[in-house]
Amino acid sequence: MLPNGLYGDLVFVIEIPSVLLLLMSLQPPTVQLTSPHFDRGSLEFNPSLLRNRFNSLSTTIAGLFATIAVLPLLLVLVYVLIKGGSLITPSLFTQLPPAPGLEGGGIGNAMVGTVVVTLIASLLAIPIGVGGGIYLSEYNRQGRFAQLVRFANDVLAGVPSIISGVFVYGLIVATRIFFGQSYSAVAGGIALAVLMLPTVIKTTDEGLKLVPQELRWGAYGVGASQVVTILRVVLPAALTPIATGIVLAIARAAGETAPLIFTALFSQFWPEGLFNPIASMSVLIYNFAIMPYAPQNQLAWAASFVLVLMILAANLLARWITRLSRR
Repeated sequence: MLPNGLYGDLVFVIEIPSVLLLLMSLQPPTVQLTSPHFDRGSLEFNPSLLRNRFNSLSTTIAGLFATIAVLPLLLVLVYVLIKGGSLITPSLFTQLPPAPGLEGGGIGNAMVGTVVVTLIASLLAIPIGVGGGIYLSEYNRQGRFAQLVRFANDVLAGVPSIISGVFVYGLIVATRIFFGQSYSAVAGGIALAVLMLPTVIKTTDEGLKLVPQELRWGAYGVGASQVVTILRVVLPAALTPIATGIVLAIARAAGETAPLIFTALFSQFWPEGLFNPIASMSVLIYNFAIMPYAPQNQLAWAASFVLVLMILAANLLARWITRLSRR
């Protein structure tokens, strides 16, 4: 005979497994996931459904539009390559253009003139544009004057390039303000600088906004002034987007024609100074393309090919700089 207390405990221990077995034997109720509004179907892709057909049609239309958007660039590159690529020779880059109707010659003076005029424009536009972007982003981000400058900058970006040429013509060329000279490389550089400014200001402003505010606070916390913070911390952090905008601005300026017709004009000879007329590739293309002589037309195609390669290289450089910032 076991004591009542022990017997009771023994019964309790024996009954626990039987309860667990009972619970495990019970089957959960099955819930049928059906709805009166939707029919159960296969999870496999069915191209015959109306929504899938519409999706395929929309994808095709979007791809067609994307192809149409890229097609003009491809056609221009292929056509210029066919017409001008075969004319590329070493003498093309070292000789002067021939007289109308004569064969041979090159575009050496035009290439040098393009580099000179673009360099002048860069020396004027880059410091002013970067300084303006720094003011908008660091000193007066939300002020009324900053908003006015941003609005004027956006308007200037949409002004036709010929307006810039006419403006500089009336301000500098017609007045002969530079040592009594009219058309000059400096006047052409100023006209191109006006076109470069909106891009440089915009990219600098937006690039500085991407710099985390914590970097500025950290510099202020160690006692740096605002000028030192901008020069030593903020500008290096935003160097990549600023450099990208500068390269794109230079690429745009190098291919402009209308401003240079009104300011730098053209010259058949090597550059004789910054305050004299100077040749450029875009103006050479314009002048030679409308001539009724085959040799000049061929030189225009060759110059077009070289200019397209220069602008394409500048854009590829800008994309390479952009990729550096993502690493």
